[in-house]
Amino acid sequence: MTRLIGLGLLLAGLLYPFAVYFGMEHFAPWQFGLLLGSLWLARAVLGKGGAGSRWMAVTAIGFCVLLALFDSPLLLRWYPVLISGFMLGLFVLSLKYGPPMIERLARLREPQLPAKAVVYTRQVTVAWSVFFLCNGLLAAALTLWAPLSWWMLYTGLISYGLMGLLFAIEWLIRQRVRGRP
Repeated sequence: MTRLIGLGLLLAGLLYPFAVYFGMEHFAPWQFGLLLGSLWLARAVLGKGGAGSRWMAVTAIGFCVLLALFDSPLLLRWYPVLISGFMLGLFVLSLKYGPPMIERLARLREPQLPAKAVVYTRQVTVAWSVFFLCNGLLAAALTLWAPLSWWMLYTGLISYGLMGLLFAIEWLIRQRVRGRP
């Protein structure tokens, strides 16, 4: 059940900009808040995550409550900013309190990382932190000053393309650092 809720949140996050853009004619903002808040509440209640996961769920539920109370179409557009803020917070805090997020992920595949790899994973965590900062700032600017169509295009398509590009560039650099052709 927990995996199903996680999948629901993932799909909701990926499809959110399109749902807002195409669904605003048929649904009120409070309905988006109710649906999204229900998914986050289910995750908080049924999930096994740590303190960071609970903090994220509580913040998202708070956002959804505000969305339901104010029933504001503009407030709907802040969700991608919130998600970028979560990710930025997780990555930056992992740099401060360690181990860095990318090192944690790397150790899942290779528990005994060499010192060179530890330094590299820290640099990659910094790169992702910069990405999430820029992504959140751009999403906020689009929320405040751009038409809904631009916001949807960036938050629903371009930002994911940029993430994929960053993944690909990092993978290529990692191959070179490891000495693979």
